[in-house]
Amino acid sequence: MSRISTSILSRYLLKGQIPHQGCISARHAFRHTSPPPAAITIANTTRRLHAAPEVVTPNPEQPVPLRKQLKDEAKKVKKQGKKKPKGDSQTVDGWELTVGIEIHAQLNTARKLFSPAVTSFNDEPNSHVALFDVAMPGSQPLFQKETLIPALRAALALNCEVQEVSRFDRKHYFWWDQPSGYQITQYYEPFAKNGHITLLARDGISPQDGESVTIGIKQVQLEQDTAKTLAQAGKVQWLDFNRVGVPLIEIITEPELHHPRTAAVLVRKIQMLLNTVDACVSGMETGGLRADVNVSVRRTDGSNPSLGTRTEIKNLSTIKAVEDAIIAERDRQIRELEAGRSIPSETRGWSIGSTETRRLRGKEGEVDYRYMPDPDIAPLVIGNDLVGHLRQSLAVTPDSELDTLIARFGLTAKDALSLINLENGSRVQYYYKVLHSIQNKLSEDFSEAEMPEFKSYSALVGNWIIHELGRLTTYKAGPLAARDLTFTPEGDCEQVPDSDLSQLLYHLIRKQITGKVAKELLFAIYLREIEGGVTQAITENDLWFKEIPEEEYEQLADEAMEGEHKILQEFASSETFPQGKLMFLVGKMMRLGPTERIVPANAERVMRAKVEVLRNP
Repeated sequence: MSRISTSILSRYLLKGQIPHQGCISARHAFRHTSPPPAAITIANTTRRLHAAPEVVTPNPEQPVPLRKQLKDEAKKVKKQGKKKPKGDSQTVDGWELTVGIEIHAQLNTARKLFSPAVTSFNDEPNSHVALFDVAMPGSQPLFQKETLIPALRAALALNCEVQEVSRFDRKHYFWWDQPSGYQITQYYEPFAKNGHITLLARDGISPQDGESVTIGIKQVQLEQDTAKTLAQAGKVQWLDFNRVGVPLIEIITEPELHHPRTAAVLVRKIQMLLNTVDACVSGMETGGLRADVNVSVRRTDGSNPSLGTRTEIKNLSTIKAVEDAIIAERDRQIRELEAGRSIPSETRGWSIGSTETRRLRGKEGEVDYRYMPDPDIAPLVIGNDLVGHLRQSLAVTPDSELDTLIARFGLTAKDALSLINLENGSRVQYYYKVLHSIQNKLSEDFSEAEMPEFKSYSALVGNWIIHELGRLTTYKAGPLAARDLTFTPEGDCEQVPDSDLSQLLYHLIRKQITGKVAKELLFAIYLREIEGGVTQAITENDLWFKEIPEEEYEQLADEAMEGEHKILQEFASSETFPQGKLMFLVGKMMRLGPTERIVPANAERVMRAKVEVLRNP
């Protein structure tokens, strides 16, 4: 075989652009500084709690926020009856969509796949690079056995059959992020096959898929990641080889998805599964998980029994991008076919915010990659005892946890799903810590027989952790609103410590403070205005709930009934009890009296007794 000339080779190597300056020698040190948060005292919050509501006159020249503009526009469209139903984008009459997905996930390991270099994503570029990572002559791959454990956990979570013997192959191609000229993968004999994952209606699948849909997992294979490319001015590319050789798993589904939303839900659920079993702790938002989708369409009239020509959309980095890219590519292919044109097999790209996919290159086939067994790596033999041990020690699956949160903890399906999804499962750990602390505090106050019903406060805690914490980063929090909440995998939150929130909610559950006071105290915790604990802040600022006496309830009820002769007549003459009218009178009581000192249930009790006299004179 004759040697290929350098001029021809350069067309393929580094896109034909080899910079004269070194690509990894120059480094920049980036520093980020931010001003310290403003010093805000507890007095600010106290004034907000005790002050009368302030009437703000709107400024006609004040610009309307974009969010309000969008809401107003949506209301207009809905009023005109032109709002497009959510399900409209999931199907196209006369056409069937078929989607297969390939997910690349970075494993949670301390070492690279075939070198002892440590895995690192935030350290100095090119500071964790072994000789084999950059294909130095004479260097040999050394399989790091510990990388297999998270890969096996992932395969078991996906209900795969773990193969006793698997082998590694070389996938050949020239690109600057792959120093050796090939990627080590498991094309022919992967370590796991024939799995499946079930998606339920509560996961958010397309309504057309019914209550559940099961998607087959063709195989799960181990492979290397590539170097990280950093684009610079002047067509220069810097390379960070810290990422090259980092262990990945590639999860390949069967082409059994037929609706864009269900495909996006599948990616989200797999990400959640991998995080739950500690196989992959970095999600899409940090670049630890990427998805490629294969899209094809065919007519539903039976004229073409085989699947259509598929195109591949590479490197989708968000759940929403998966759905949007599939819809855009499906619609493009349908337009092409309806115009009488054919669909070439090709690789396409997608940019967030765009409405069309774009061509990247013609589809490369198996022959172009020249797959071959890697002669330097021995077969991977996995014992049944290891698989059995990992299967028994596998963490609780998200579906089981969802069932528990709904049935035992009293959360709605929507809230339970949000709790598990937020921060890759860190928020639900925070929930368990807060709930456990509250349970311990209540057990000190009540005997086992007198303990409040578990669901009565477990659902309340869930509501606060999902919704009230979410409001902290809105405009109400002032200039510090941009300070996002951060949660560790263990369930710790720096901005709102679980010890503070559990103390706050304990007092709310015991009805020792009102909901309004509790919400203001939560903002004070977030803005770091509280020192010495929540209980001390309540005492120092006289925020304990002091209910009005029974005589004041009676007086307020009498005042609320004054001038309401027509409503009172309905109580006397109506055959059915007018509950709505009763609640109107209770609301009037709340407005007439000190709202923060009135228990609504007691106000309703007193008013009900008053009107019952009218019904039964």
